[in-house]
Order: sequence, then C-alpha cells, then structure tokens
Amino acid sequence: MKDRILEIIKREHLSNADFADKIGISPATVSSILNGRNNPSLDVVTKIHQTYTDINLEWLLYGKGEMTGKKEDFMPSLFDEIASNADKNAAASEYRKETASKSPEISTKEIVKQEIRYIEKPQRKITEIRIFFDDNTYEIFKPEK
Repeated sequence: MKDRILEIIKREHLSNADFADKIGISPATVSSILNGRNNPSLDVVTKIHQTYTDINLEWLLYGKGEMTGKKEDFMPSLFDEIASNADKNAAASEYRKETASKSPEISTKEIVKQEIRYIEKPQRKITEIRIFFDDNTYEIFKPEK
C-alpha cells in the first residue's frame, strides 16, 4: 500500500509534508509509512479517500483495478452514505407535521403505614462482676440477694 500512496503523492506533485497537510495527518506518519516502519491505519486510508475522491478505494487498499475511474465504480464510503442520509433527514424534518404528545398518566401509589412496636422486657439485673489483674488472677463479686 505504501507504493500506491507514493504514486498518489507523485501524481499530485506534492512533497511528503504537503501531502500530510492536505489529508490532515502528521508528516512523521507519512514518513513512517513510506519508509516501511508502519502500515497505514484505517484513519489514514479514510483521510486519503475523503481528500482524493477520484481514487478507487479498492485500488488503494488491495491494488485491484485502476487508480482512478468513475465515481460509480468505487466502493461506497461509509462517510458518503452518512452524509447523504443526513441531507435526506434534514429535508424530511423540515416538512414534518408535529403532533401533540399525550399527557403522562399519573399512577397513584398505595400509602404504606409502618407501625413500630416496642416490646417491654423485664429489667436486667447484675449477677456477677469479674475483675482481672495483671498477675493473671481475678476476683468475682456477686451481689447479695
């Protein structure tokens, strides 16, 4: 593919840096592609195809067919299709009839009441107290009944 990109550059009589500026990528990217360090990314191929619409995309990608030809002979670009659909949608929306939307139905929610019950428990009583000392002994104290 780098040879086909170089062929486009020569056909347009551009330097590598001018070609990079024209398609909107950095000159370093073009240099690394032409020197064989990197393969062109999908972004680079897309930018070439968008800038040079007469270039046959199948020729650019695979080397099949002629470099240039009729627009109908080319594989359609995704971006071409989006642009044409956007124009159709804009024209259609200009003449569309607006309809009133239905008012939202208000649903009633059931009211939930919560009841908290406190259960009386008998008062607790101390049955014993234990005190532990640092010499590993302890004493137990029990209240008198």
